[in-house]
Amino acid sequence: MPSLDNLFGVHATALKLREQRMTMLASNIANAATPGYKARDIDFSAALQMAEGGGSPDTAIRYRVPVQPSLDGNTVELATEQTAFAENALAYRSSLSFLNSRIGTITRALKGE
Repeated sequence: MPSLDNLFGVHATALKLREQRMTMLASNIANAATPGYKARDIDFSAALQMAEGGGSPDTAIRYRVPVQPSLDGNTVELATEQTAFAENALAYRSSLSFLNSRIGTITRALKGE
C-alpha cells in the first residue's frame, strides 16, 4: 500500500507549513502596535526542504528586517505582512485544491468509476 507521501506528494507537507506561516503572519499583523514586538516569518523553501529531509522546519523561522524601523522597537510593517499573508493564503488554497482533487481521484478509483 502506498504511503501518504506517495499519494499526496509534497502538498501535504506544504499545507502544514503554509498553515504555520499563516498563523505567524497573523500574529505579526495582530501585534503591529505592540512596542518591541519582533515580526517573524518562515523561509518557506528552506522549511519545506528541511521537512522533506526529516529535519525540523522550525529552524527556517527568521526575524523580519524592517525597511523603516519604528522608534518603539516594533519591526512589523503592516503592508509587508498583509502582502505576505495574502500570497500565503493563495498558495494554501492552491495546495488544498490539489489535495482535494487528488482525494477525489483516489475515491473514484476505489469506487471503480
